[in-house]
Amino acid sequence: MDTKRADTVAAPGRFPLRELLLFAAVLVAVLGVYAAMGPAYSTRMLVEAACYAILALGLTIQWGYAGQFNAGVMGFVALGGFCAMFFSIPVNEAFWGSELPGELGRVLLTMVAAALVVFGATRLDRLGVPKTLRTIIAVILAVVLYLVVINALRGVTDQIESRAGFIGGLGLPVGVGWIAGGALAGGVGYFIGRVCLGLRSDYLAIATLGIAEIIKAFLKNSDWLTRGTATVSPLPWPVPGPAEVGFTLARALYLSVTAVMIAAIFFLLSRAYHAPWGRMIRAIRDNEISAAAMGKDINKRRLEIFVLGCILMGIGGAALGSFNSMFDPQGYLPLNHTFLVLVMVILGGPGNNLGTIFGAVAVYIIWIMSEPLALFLMELAVTFGEGAFGWEAPTNLDSRALQARVFVIGLLITLVLRYAPKGLLPEKVRHHG
Repeated sequence: MDTKRADTVAAPGRFPLRELLLFAAVLVAVLGVYAAMGPAYSTRMLVEAACYAILALGLTIQWGYAGQFNAGVMGFVALGGFCAMFFSIPVNEAFWGSELPGELGRVLLTMVAAALVVFGATRLDRLGVPKTLRTIIAVILAVVLYLVVINALRGVTDQIESRAGFIGGLGLPVGVGWIAGGALAGGVGYFIGRVCLGLRSDYLAIATLGIAEIIKAFLKNSDWLTRGTATVSPLPWPVPGPAEVGFTLARALYLSVTAVMIAAIFFLLSRAYHAPWGRMIRAIRDNEISAAAMGKDINKRRLEIFVLGCILMGIGGAALGSFNSMFDPQGYLPLNHTFLVLVMVILGGPGNNLGTIFGAVAVYIIWIMSEPLALFLMELAVTFGEGAFGWEAPTNLDSRALQARVFVIGLLITLVLRYAPKGLLPEKVRHHG
């Protein structure tokens, strides 16, 4: 019996006029910044925008490909920054030359053993233990073992802080820290996904935001591991630093590294998007019930895309942390590292990789330049007011100009949601028939 095959209906060729105009506008804006602020400042802005583009690509495959709203981007960025610090800074001989590593290792092994005991207690029902009794036993064991482990850990960490300051780093190449940052963020994302991906989108956003705050609080209060609020600096770069070749050239070399990373990520994501895997992910996003009826493993695929997005966020966070040359747990703010990335994806177009890159660069230029432009306009208004009306100039123009960032970004997202709810470069979906 003959069967009909569903062939892809090729969309008619279209000259990419909108894309060219939008990227031309971004290029004009970049050239304007170079002319106004100088090459060193402008190159730094482009490097940071490139790092944010990697973060935005991680979010767009979660939200755009699979409809998963991750409000905890900040936490995965912080994990990437931590790995960039921990793997690349020099070894602390005051710690490794003492007996403290052995004591810390014993405590960590005790922690793993305690976790295995609690996990085993949750499986006692398979031995015939009633589920209620199993739960009570698991909870009691968890509380008791937690108190034992945390008391032992506190004793060791107090010694580390008093005798060595903190454990230091591993002195490995910077790229190792970036890869480890992606792996750690992906591992944490796997754990979160196993627990939270069954939630509806709004509850998933709340859960991921809460977990991001937990990650930040842990890094901030673990002085023995991260120096907490004392920060760690300087972090090495994967290219010659400003002290060796000057600020502009060093930042240009760093920009070339991030540009190659974006090109590789863009190529791989585009291939995955147009492959059967990408079509399956979008089918699950658009109609989960129909996809499940066709035999697709919904939970497995949703977990895959969530972990993949977290990996990119960890890599982007590591690249951004290394470029800032400082690890400061207090510097990871939801406004800067979650909301700003969300605006980039919304402006560019969720699910469109090229649009996400455009949105990242455009929004970051607006974010950075809104402060000096607002300050210029305020000073111009004050000068006019003093001369024409005898106004008294306020003393806090700098702080008011800094607040203009939030106003401008809020106005931008309002206009985009009103006039281009799918983004300036919406996702292009090919239909099958």
